[in-house]
Amino acid sequence: MLNAEHLATALRDRRYLLTAWPWRAAGFLSITGLIALPLGFVLWLLLIPWLVAGRELTNGEVPGAVVILLMALGTVLILTFSPLVALPLAALERQRLRMIDARPLAAPHRVAVTNPLALFSHESTWRAVLYALLLALLAPPIMAFTGVLLTLETTLLFSPWIVEWNIGDLTIDGGPRSIPFMVLGIVLVPVWLYLIGGVAAAHGALARRLLGSGGDGLRDRLIEVSQSRARLADAFDAERRRIERDLHDGAQHRLTSLTLHLGMARLDLPEDSPAAAPLGQAHDQAKELMVVLRDLIHGIRPQTLSDVGLPAALWELAAGSPVPVTVETPDSFGRLPERIETTAYFVAAEALTNVARHSGATSARIRLTPSGDGLVLEVQDDGRGGADPARGSGLTGLADRVAAAGGRLLLASPEGGPTLLRVEL
Repeated sequence: MLNAEHLATALRDRRYLLTAWPWRAAGFLSITGLIALPLGFVLWLLLIPWLVAGRELTNGEVPGAVVILLMALGTVLILTFSPLVALPLAALERQRLRMIDARPLAAPHRVAVTNPLALFSHESTWRAVLYALLLALLAPPIMAFTGVLLTLETTLLFSPWIVEWNIGDLTIDGGPRSIPFMVLGIVLVPVWLYLIGGVAAAHGALARRLLGSGGDGLRDRLIEVSQSRARLADAFDAERRRIERDLHDGAQHRLTSLTLHLGMARLDLPEDSPAAAPLGQAHDQAKELMVVLRDLIHGIRPQTLSDVGLPAALWELAAGSPVPVTVETPDSFGRLPERIETTAYFVAAEALTNVARHSGATSARIRLTPSGDGLVLEVQDDGRGGADPARGSGLTGLADRVAAAGGRLLLASPEGGPTLLRVEL
């Protein structure tokens, strides 16, 4: 028993003729002929004006207005209605391909019922159209040639029982003198079966190439992954803003009230009271906790970034850095989408943190420049260089954040420095 997933594999096995694969190939081609004949008839009917125009141009004549009008009408009909015919045909062919190929072949995309015009924008739609055109153009002549060979093979096999038959100018009487031709027909049966298998396998390979998901499906999946990642980044930023609001409007206000009450109680309590020292310690810890909470809220999303914009937030970020930082921003820099501004700010914040912790730099520079509908952010320091994402400096996370916002991150950090981090959003 020959165990093969598809016809092309079965053809390379010496047991091919002893299996059902030749007959499956013959059935596949027979159905192909039934499908291709009406398609070919309609297509060649639409191509007649083009053939007439080509003949007239060859003879040095100018095609008439009626011919040109029919050419234009045929072109419009092909471009307009071919997807409507090709997509159902592609679905049928993907199912029919199982006769000679057991490997699954998924549809490249689905068009929403609410927007059927979207099918014209998919590459896979036009690959299905190309398949339908090739089927309509090539299948009829191939089927006709195959039919001639089948007729010849049948004639050779049954030649002793045919009274008289002709091959061109050669006339052969039936009976015993036709036995050599019958033997020739028997010898040619394997050749005939391999020919059928080869044609069917080529058809299957073409169908799999044009009707499968291919690059278009991969591109659709990559786009979906990119969009999903962007949605996750947006959801993460929205959750950050919610946490910031909850801390600012809830915990911070309550802590402020607690600190005020502790301060008032501390003023009213005599200094020699046994509770004065613990109360003072609690008041000091509450004030320290307020500073910590304020820094935490600022780290989630600085209010300056929301209220004033990215340049002011970068100036504020530079002012709090332990390493002297110079900020270069254009005089007029409009507001950009929130995702871009937030990404640029946190990239700058993480980069300055790396400068302070790892670079040994004495100075750094932030440069912000507009670029089309986005921006370019550069952070450079005069440190020792050698920054490597594999060392856990947060560069991989920055690259992921930038990619989720639709940008890219570039890093130049030779040994000995300087280090330049460039982000394009």
